[in-house]
Amino acid sequence: MSSYTRIRNRTDFIDYCLRRLGHPVIEINVDDEQIEDRINDALQLFNEYVAEGSFRSYFSVTITQDMITRGLIDFDLDATPVQPFADSILSIVRVLPIDDSTSSVNFFDVKYQMRLNDLWDLQTGIGDLAYYEQMQQYLTTIDMKLTGHPQIQFNRNGNTLNIWGDIAGSKGDLQAGDVIMIEAYFASDPNNTGKIYDNMFLKEYATALIKEQWGQNLIKFEGMQLPGGVQLNGRQIIEDARQEIETTRQRIYNEYDTPPDFFVG
Repeated sequence: MSSYTRIRNRTDFIDYCLRRLGHPVIEINVDDEQIEDRINDALQLFNEYVAEGSFRSYFSVTITQDMITRGLIDFDLDATPVQPFADSILSIVRVLPIDDSTSSVNFFDVKYQMRLNDLWDLQTGIGDLAYYEQMQQYLTTIDMKLTGHPQIQFNRNGNTLNIWGDIAGSKGDLQAGDVIMIEAYFASDPNNTGKIYDNMFLKEYATALIKEQWGQNLIKFEGMQLPGGVQLNGRQIIEDARQEIETTRQRIYNEYDTPPDFFVG
């Protein structure tokens, strides 16, 4: 049974990309810092557009008076569980309030009584799963109409989260001490497991970016003839690299990108 050596770290990943370009048979005229920049560019696109480049997570935040005064949550300044990883936040999907109205298990709560009734019907055989599912959808509709979800806006450049109407000054719905649950997507860190470096798309895309950089470095010597009659053609290398980059980007949209979510009403 054949096997291959998996790429597990950044150094091996760079060596692999250079070998695809012809190293060590051919000298690749790209500086080490330029290679690092192109690898970072490839990882950034991988994190933002490839499903495997990010992961969904939930974390809670306790509202402080300073957040209410500023009308936003600053993940770089405010003490939150994700403050050390604030730069890896790609997007925030929604905010779920955790208060007495949403976490209550009061015996006289309407939702509690209806669910209790549903479960009893299922146990006695009067109802079925279809009825239970319809009742859950009905309760969800009531909750959406009467309570709704807060409107939010996440500024990735500033790592700030605005919760419109709920955290705006003293008239907001949220008060100091309240707890909210945040659903967010984070960029996967390739250094945690190293498996990201073995992704075929990432290897192809990073190699194409380094190849384009190689052509950019050589284009100023275009037409220069080396000993032995060899003539440099940096422009052709750039054109080939850009074609490979475009082809690989199209593969992102067709094969690797997460399908869009649709609003159903």
